[in-house]
Amino acid sequence: MSENCHHHGHTHAPATYSRAFAIGIGLNLAFVLIEAGYGWKINSLALLADAGHNLSDVAGLVLAWGAALAGRWLPDSRHTYGWKRASILAAFANAVLLLVAMGALAWEALQRLQSPAVTEGVTIMCVAAAGVVVNGVTAALFISGSKSDLNIRGAFLHMAADALVSLGVVAAGALYLWQGWTWLDPVVSLLIALVIVGGTWNLFSGSLHLLFDGVPASIDLREVQQCLRHLPGVAEVHDLHVWAMGTQEIALTAHLVMPAGHPGDAFYQTAACLLQERFGIAHPTLQIEFSSLPHGCASPLPDD
Repeated sequence: MSENCHHHGHTHAPATYSRAFAIGIGLNLAFVLIEAGYGWKINSLALLADAGHNLSDVAGLVLAWGAALAGRWLPDSRHTYGWKRASILAAFANAVLLLVAMGALAWEALQRLQSPAVTEGVTIMCVAAAGVVVNGVTAALFISGSKSDLNIRGAFLHMAADALVSLGVVAAGALYLWQGWTWLDPVVSLLIALVIVGGTWNLFSGSLHLLFDGVPASIDLREVQQCLRHLPGVAEVHDLHVWAMGTQEIALTAHLVMPAGHPGDAFYQTAACLLQERFGIAHPTLQIEFSSLPHGCASPLPDD
């Protein structure tokens, strides 16, 4: 039986970031056109490559927005949980897209390091500075939800990473004007790519973990088992499973052995409220057994 607790202190991120996605996509698409135009005008491979990279950001934002909207679709007879998992898929795809983009940027940097090219430092600095503003503003639109929603975090990291890339290009352009070091731009690009890959790895591994129904990082399964085990009348807990329905919702199923008999509806309400307040589990399903019965699911933890 599943119950929900409506009176609790646990807060959720806003259900939609449609306005933020629309603004971010519009700003970045306009910047891609400007950057590509200047890159073509001054024959700057760096600006053209970064324009292609920023185009991947637009694709990432579209992907994340689509997943956020899909997660709001109501369940039906074919998809009884709805499409909440789309947000996990989008976070994973966003991480992969960012890793591929950084790989391409690193490859281009290595190629340019072998044959550094003379370019127009002032134009590159101005265009890159505009990129810092555009990507920084877009990242700021998602910062409030980046801690509680993996999909929103993916969008935030994508934009923050690009702001860092653009900032590095500005710095490299300034040093190029000062010292004339043609090798500086590819070296800075390579270093930034390595930093971003390190930061993106957690998003990649975390979303992949959730795709395979892994226990969310915020949950200690043993603590959940102990919490259920100490409920009044519970003698044993088995078949305990916790997984993420989406990037914001956590579900639980468990079998509770209660030899004294059925505990009544108040027990379910108390248990649901406790699980939501302590662990953020909003979808618990508890099955009551009067004795420990043979069961087919292997429990991840030993019974107490």
